[in-house]
Amino acid sequence: MGRIICCGLGPGDPDLMSVRADRIVRGARRVAYFRKKGQPGQARRIVDGMLAADVDEYPMEYPVTTEIAFDDPDYARLLADFYDEWAERLLRLAREIDVIVLCEGDPYFYGSFMHLHSRLQGRVGIEVIAGIPGMVGCWNAVGQPIALADDVTTVLMGTLPEAELVQRMHQSDALVVMKTGRNLPKIRRALVSAGRLDDAWLVERGTMPDQRVIRLADIGEADGPYFAIVLVHGQGRRREAGQ
Repeated sequence: MGRIICCGLGPGDPDLMSVRADRIVRGARRVAYFRKKGQPGQARRIVDGMLAADVDEYPMEYPVTTEIAFDDPDYARLLADFYDEWAERLLRLAREIDVIVLCEGDPYFYGSFMHLHSRLQGRVGIEVIAGIPGMVGCWNAVGQPIALADDVTTVLMGTLPEAELVQRMHQSDALVVMKTGRNLPKIRRALVSAGRLDDAWLVERGTMPDQRVIRLADIGEADGPYFAIVLVHGQGRRREAGQ
């Protein structure tokens, strides 16, 4: 029986994949990856040109992404059914040879594969290959340290209620806000309320060819792209003497 190997691909630039991930991807015979309907899928795009000519590909197309609210009961039901179906399908595919599941960033850090991981535990051999998280590529794109000395760093989801975003922004030194997209106006308002907007950066498609790095205060009120992160860098709560 084969294994299911979830391969972390890093933030987007293929050069930032690990040597191990590169080797696994190039030797894969069966590859699965998540994607939105009608889209190639970001994970698949990262490995373009790396897969063997005779590889079998299995696109796992989400039944819903932003069409309905994430807290709608139908959203949870549709995705639960989707993950149930693909867990069973991957299990069947892995009866003969390894199946490689591609994942942007690091699989254990908000990776979609974790919904399959919990369903496959104890039923098949699972291996997870670490990858550089997307936010790491983004703060490197800004070119400033995200945290110094005793700074506290908080990772927030843009889907959180605005009041909670404000509260947590007040409590932390460095901030990483994921799941921006249509939540960007709400994130901006929360940053204004917390007095942090002037220090905020928006990094779109970090490490990818069309990367854009800009101060959030310098752009309009429109929604951001899906692959975008808001960063607020810490300033170092305890600096060395003389600094």
